[in-house]
Amino acid sequence: MNENLTAIKAAIVAVCSAFASFLGWKGIMALVWFAAMALDYLSGTMAACKEGNWSSATARSGLWHKGGMILVVVVAAIADGVMVVICGNIPVLGMEWPGLIFPLVLAWYIITELGSILENAVKMGANVPSWLVRLLKAGLKAVDTAGDTTVSDPDDNE
Repeated sequence: MNENLTAIKAAIVAVCSAFASFLGWKGIMALVWFAAMALDYLSGTMAACKEGNWSSATARSGLWHKGGMILVVVVAAIADGVMVVICGNIPVLGMEWPGLIFPLVLAWYIITELGSILENAVKMGANVPSWLVRLLKAGLKAVDTAGDTTVSDPDDNE
């Protein structure tokens, strides 16, 4: 049994390392986001159990929500990659694509997951410094501003 557990751990580390190596810092952000999603789900389950209102329907709804988030991140990654290739190989378009949509979406989701984890911690009885909540809100606002700046609405220029 101990050998199987060691093999599983080694496989997880190998997959995570390969993923992070392939995508660089963006891959590390993706791993952090995945860990934050898992911790949010776990802390939400713990908070619901503490309050005595855990339900499989709510848990299932949370998993569907996480699945939707995964789809959004995949779309952002594909769109970002395609735009980098297109703009880098079709100079007549006159566009440069910074390749920031994928990491901005990841940053946005990481910050929202961290906020949700804090909410769950409060439900479990933990005190949370108010400055930490304000810091996460400021970070979310900064990411939103960066996203809005990176992808401006063409109708705004009229």
